[in-house]
Amino acid sequence: MNNLDKIYQENPADMASFSKGYCDYLITLLQQLNHNQMLECFQYMEDARQNGNTIFVIGNGGSASTASHIGNDFGLAVLKKTNKSVNKSYRVLALTDNMSVISAIGNDSTYNNIFLDQIKVHFRPGDKLIVISASGNSPNLVVATEWVKQQGGTVIGWLGFDGGKLKEMVDLPIVISSPKGEYAPVEDMHLIINHIIVTWMQFHILREDNQL
Repeated sequence: MNNLDKIYQENPADMASFSKGYCDYLITLLQQLNHNQMLECFQYMEDARQNGNTIFVIGNGGSASTASHIGNDFGLAVLKKTNKSVNKSYRVLALTDNMSVISAIGNDSTYNNIFLDQIKVHFRPGDKLIVISASGNSPNLVVATEWVKQQGGTVIGWLGFDGGKLKEMVDLPIVISSPKGEYAPVEDMHLIINHIIVTWMQFHILREDNQL
């Protein structure tokens, strides 16, 4: 029985109690967040910005939605908040967003290559890759990570459960430790991580321009 099962079983007919229990559980996960890893993740992103590199983001299912969210926030939300010119912003590309390309690769090759083949086209030395996965075992994320590492690239993992295969493969594993199968809280935490980092990015650039 995982944590969500226990929260429900405590008051199976009371949705309000379940809501409170779910939120309390998220607070527990937030308290376990490694803030030094958050700093390290930001430093990788800032290195990419300073050197004009691209940050690629990939994930499946709910994590694909998070990847798209990151693509919006790291790029356009920072640009909007800071009024920076394009060459001073974070260059972020969510490889989850072009269904024509994804379906072509899946149909002509294999679903395992939907991110790998895109990265082969776009990757340049110095680029960074963020892989988002609750299980840490998605084959299409594993093969993309392997290829980027072979090129000498940097890979950051936003992971869950025990971190899976990706925990040992990436340069920086940020793991939301939780029982296997608890996808929703892990995905919630990944979105919170996104909002923490992007908000800091906004303040960082405003301060850089002496606007704060």
